[in-house]
Amino acid sequence: MRIAYLCKRRYMDKDVILDRYARVYEIPAKLAALGHQVEAWCLSYRKESAEGTWTHDSEPGSLTWHSEPASHRLPTYPWRLLRALRRFKPDIIIAGTDIPHVALGGWLKAKLRVPLVIDLYDNFEGFGQARIPGFVSLLRWGTRKADLVLATSEPLRELVIDDYRAKGKVIAMPSTIDQAVFHPRNRVACRQTLGLPESARLIGTAGGLTRMKGVAALYAAWAILERRIPDLHLVLAGPHEESFPPPSGNRVHVLGSISHERVASVFGALDVGAICILDTEFGRYCFPQKAYEMLACDIPVVAADVGAMHHLFADTPQCLYRADDASDLADKIEAQLRNPHKADIPVRDWSEVVAAIEPELRRLVNA
Repeated sequence: MRIAYLCKRRYMDKDVILDRYARVYEIPAKLAALGHQVEAWCLSYRKESAEGTWTHDSEPGSLTWHSEPASHRLPTYPWRLLRALRRFKPDIIIAGTDIPHVALGGWLKAKLRVPLVIDLYDNFEGFGQARIPGFVSLLRWGTRKADLVLATSEPLRELVIDDYRAKGKVIAMPSTIDQAVFHPRNRVACRQTLGLPESARLIGTAGGLTRMKGVAALYAAWAILERRIPDLHLVLAGPHEESFPPPSGNRVHVLGSISHERVASVFGALDVGAICILDTEFGRYCFPQKAYEMLACDIPVVAADVGAMHHLFADTPQCLYRADDASDLADKIEAQLRNPHKADIPVRDWSEVVAAIEPELRRLVNA
């Protein structure tokens, strides 16, 4: 198949092309590895170190990336992309990552008369873009145009069916992990790599350290736990808001933004990992990638009892805390430290996940 892939350049504060990061990279890369010809077009919403075209090794197929800044002739971008796609002659379009790309996918489907797949890696109605007048309507319109919708969680799948009135098939496809990166690791070696205390007990998390992501509950829980457990340390990795700084102190280790590989080392170093989510429009429909990352690293976790996490940890309620309840989070972390319980949940890698949806794409192309 000839597959056109439309996305934004940055995902979870990572450069999709250069960092080859997670869902937005893995879907086209794994489809190319299955033998398909994939070309991806990206818009950069901020200044990047390089723009242009890249070809990535992906035998037996091919994977080419095109990127340009959104500030570069943005009003004409849809028409220039349409001309590029007419030259490429795709059999199918996959679009996602934000509201403009979902709407663009719907428009291009009508122009090119090829099947459309929309990938919703989160509930985009919870993004800042949704506050722009008309954007939610565009999101729902583009999603209804799709022949297939990939939703990151079962709650989001139900929302797309019930509220969006999707006309195409809707599949729940949570983001998963690269098992070459996320796997059980030697705890002491991970701590040495990151300069963390080898003999202390460590709790923590990695990802966007923002109020929107629910990390305030972990900060407040730390204020409780640091008094209760003298040898406990807090480890935090990821970007944070200037207006919402992490806790400080000689038992707090703030690592900042780090590579994907080092995130795996962070999880490998922890005694308990925290998966923080708020009970909001965003939180109820997301699927935190770090849940699978932590599980693949084989560590005990505590997760907010919201949306997909409620279902994922249904058989291990000791792993769930009441969302935004710092006291309950502190109690659940302490219980996991005292009597560790690892959730026995299988995690598929990206090759398996993408191979499972490939027949759906073939079905659309051959219909």
